[in-house]
This record gives sequence, structure tokens and C-alpha cells, in this order.
Amino acid sequence: MNAKTQFEDLGSVEYKKAWDYQEENFNAIIDTKLFNRENADKPKEITHKLLFCEHPHVYTLGKSGAVNNLLINDAFLKQINATYYKSNRGGDITYHGPGQIVGYPIFDLEELGLTVKSYIHLLEESIINCIAEYGIKGARLDGATGVWLDTDVPGKSRKICAIGVKASRYVSMHGFALNVNTDLSYFNHINPCGFVDKGVTSLQKELGEEQNFEEIKRKLLGHIQRVFELKINI
Repeated sequence: MNAKTQFEDLGSVEYKKAWDYQEENFNAIIDTKLFNRENADKPKEITHKLLFCEHPHVYTLGKSGAVNNLLINDAFLKQINATYYKSNRGGDITYHGPGQIVGYPIFDLEELGLTVKSYIHLLEESIINCIAEYGIKGARLDGATGVWLDTDVPGKSRKICAIGVKASRYVSMHGFALNVNTDLSYFNHINPCGFVDKGVTSLQKELGEEQNFEEIKRKLLGHIQRVFELKINI
């Protein structure tokens, strides 16, 4: 399809600042869609957006999440230099921090011919294909979004990439968080994604050494481009 897509690497950015920027782009695409419905004879071109970034230590709770899955109080949050936000994405609680690739696709799913379910499936596929280049076999886990390892080994399932999205008028926002060189100790302070019986992992942990963060970002961008059939402008 080669849908026109603008890619931006925001670098390290505060969670709320990135959220506000997502909202701006999200609203702009919706405005264009509404305009096109009323002006079918002279429609405006829709440009999808794909944002990559890292966040300082932050915990975010999705709309369906339970507050008690955050296991620490405000004082301890300050002690570990972390913040906390209630988000309007789907899913439960998760952690974002340095060494983690956070991706925010702001896509017109309607133009791409996708449902929310098939969109999440393709996000997972992009991650699975990327980590396969490093000899890591990712998989889906029944009843849970994201990318997991050893899903067929009792007691060994662990998540390497979390996914939580919002979609309105078939436009997506929020997205995924791939643990690359992430400090996994921060996950000890939550029930990740609401699970109490499953662990988390990272490329660094699985491969036994720190990984080339920029290289993985480039590879991941390429996989997203191919899986979604995007024409990406950088």
C-alpha cells in the first residue's frame, strides 16, 4: 500500500510531553478525516505518524487497569526518581524508562484497512520479526497483548514488549514499549500489565550484554515499514 508516513525520533522526552504531542497529531488526522467526509471531491492527503522515544522513569496505568497494581506510594516514587500517570490507553499498568524503545504509531487504521485487533497483531509481528534477528523467538500469549518469550514453557513466560493502544474514529495512538537495555528492577514495583505470575525481560538480559540501541531502533523501524507497507519519510 505504501501509506505516506512521517517518522520522528523524539529522543528522551517526558511522558506527558510526548502524550500531548501524540494528541496534537491524533487530532490533526481526525480533523483531516472529517474534512474529507464533507469534501469528497477535494480530499486532503492523510499522513500517518510514527514516533519513537525514550521516557525517564514513569509508570502508566491504562483505562482498564487497577490502581493497586502499583505497589509503591508517592514517597517511594520520588525516591526512585519516577512519576505516575493515568493514561487513556487500553491495558493495565506498565513501566517506561531509559533503554526502552517506546513507539507511538498514529495511524488511520481505516485507510490501512485494519481493525484494532489486526493492527495490534501487526505491531506484535513487527516486534517478533525484529527480535528474531537477534536469535530470540518471540510469540503471542493467549489472553494478553504484547510479545512474550517461552509461552509454551510452564512458569517461564516473560514479556519483552508491552502493547497498549487507544483508537478513536479508527485513528490509533499510544503503542508499544520494547525492553532493550532497560533496568528491569523498576518492574518489581508493579504487577506488570496486571499479571502477578509472569515476568519481564529485555534483549540485554536475554543476550547477556548491553545492546546497540540505535541499531535496534533502525531495524525495528524497517520491520514496521515492511509489515504495515508504509512509505516512511524521515
